[in-house]
Amino acid sequence: MSPRRRASRTSRPSRAAARRPVLRKAGRGVLETFPNPEPGRPYEILHLHEEFTSLCPLTGHPDFATISVRYVPGATCVELKSLKLYLHGYRDRGVFYEALVNCILDDLKAAMAPQRIEVSGEFRGRGGIRSRITVAWPRAPWGGSGT
Repeated sequence: MSPRRRASRTSRPSRAAARRPVLRKAGRGVLETFPNPEPGRPYEILHLHEEFTSLCPLTGHPDFATISVRYVPGATCVELKSLKLYLHGYRDRGVFYEALVNCILDDLKAAMAPQRIEVSGEFRGRGGIRSRITVAWPRAPWGGSGT
């Protein structure tokens, strides 16, 4: 193999590698919960992960974001180390922003059955465009009825 060809192969992942599936099923097995210490009192929890990375599914370039998870717990809360490891699992995955944020919400909702949850991803600028994707359950992110 010529040096020129070898350099082009290592400079970015193939399209097939960048389009690996999202961690939907694997993520559910990783997220751990613990009993809510105050189940009779509604209160809000906010977790921020400021060093989130994933890959663009088209180019294979890294995407950087701050992921925020805001929820009112039901019977359980998410354990922080497992949340961190779950989010780090996206590091080598090619995924669009919109699919990513929705998948995180679905996995957290399945793991801990909160009363209310909102997940937001604020993605760093690329080409002069920054993106913020927000999804909430059971209400719409902007406080609407969702209908």
